[in-house]
Amino acid sequence: MLYREAGQFKSTYAEDQRIFPIRQDRIAFWTLMAVAFLLVPAVGNQYWLGAMLTPFLIFALATLGLNILTGYAGQLSLGTAAFMAVGAFMAYNFVLRMPWLGIIPSFILAGLCAAAVGIAFGLPSLRIKGFYLAVATLACQFFVLWVIQRWGWITNYSASGVITAQTIVIFGYPLVTPADKYVFTLAIVTVMALAAKNLMRSETGRAFMAVRDMDVAAAVIGIPMMKTKLLAFAISSFYCGVAGALHAFCYLGTVEPEAYSLDLSFRILFMLIIGGAGSILGSFLGAAFITLFPIFLSLVSGWISHTTGVEISHAVISNLELMIFGGLIIFFLIVEPAGFARLWQIGKEKLRLWPFPH
Repeated sequence: MLYREAGQFKSTYAEDQRIFPIRQDRIAFWTLMAVAFLLVPAVGNQYWLGAMLTPFLIFALATLGLNILTGYAGQLSLGTAAFMAVGAFMAYNFVLRMPWLGIIPSFILAGLCAAAVGIAFGLPSLRIKGFYLAVATLACQFFVLWVIQRWGWITNYSASGVITAQTIVIFGYPLVTPADKYVFTLAIVTVMALAAKNLMRSETGRAFMAVRDMDVAAAVIGIPMMKTKLLAFAISSFYCGVAGALHAFCYLGTVEPEAYSLDLSFRILFMLIIGGAGSILGSFLGAAFITLFPIFLSLVSGWISHTTGVEISHAVISNLELMIFGGLIIFFLIVEPAGFARLWQIGKEKLRLWPFPH
């Protein structure tokens, strides 16, 4: 009975088109924002903020970028880590060579560079799709890392290829503590997530979904295939590029090619599958599960070792983690292809009808 919209009347079109049309959703959202921006930085320690929440937000943003391309536009991609690498290295170079720009414009320009790369490698989507498009984007993964390692200007001619990211400075205030970096990351992710939510409700978002559902029918009704597909690659790559810049500056503290390997692309794809394709919320649920589950598994193994005296090696935990991830992916693909987001939606629907039978 707490989650029911009875008595909530909408008198204007704007009220009907709100992101959160139900009052309870709006209250829950603003409560969550207050807790995330005010309470968590005040009570969170360095481990929670720097090793858990910040990477969760960054991977959620990268998953959101992939979701725009794969979940909404239906274009399969395995080059997410490559676009993140472009964003990370270009943000480093913009801050290094044009320090008067500031960190936010540098991140935006880095995202635009990633968008340009995304458009270039999105051109094959005009002729191929499905598995063949995934292979084409896989080529982007190897090509981008090869260019970064071979072109010394990108790494500022570092012998090892590993360079230290500059300190983030906002209006003269350096962000050096985990709490500062967490709030900075949270602010960017919140703005971009709301922008993506509005984008998917716009004409552009509906065109993406029309292409995903049936591209031939979308072309027949007048949706331009070239513009729509390349725009999906550009927006997705922009999100991934900004996520890569945050990953280097707010999480790792270094900019290195090894951090953006093919394994990261697959990990983000797993986040999309488990969280739910075609859902903004699913990007966050999948990122939360993939980021927090290894920590939970480590805590469980520690508890087992403490209570039974049986020591579980880290190799066993790592292999068990991969086995569980693989099993969950198979489970969701068979039982619930829409992932955690669909389970959340079903729970809300049942809550709205409770105590009456569904």
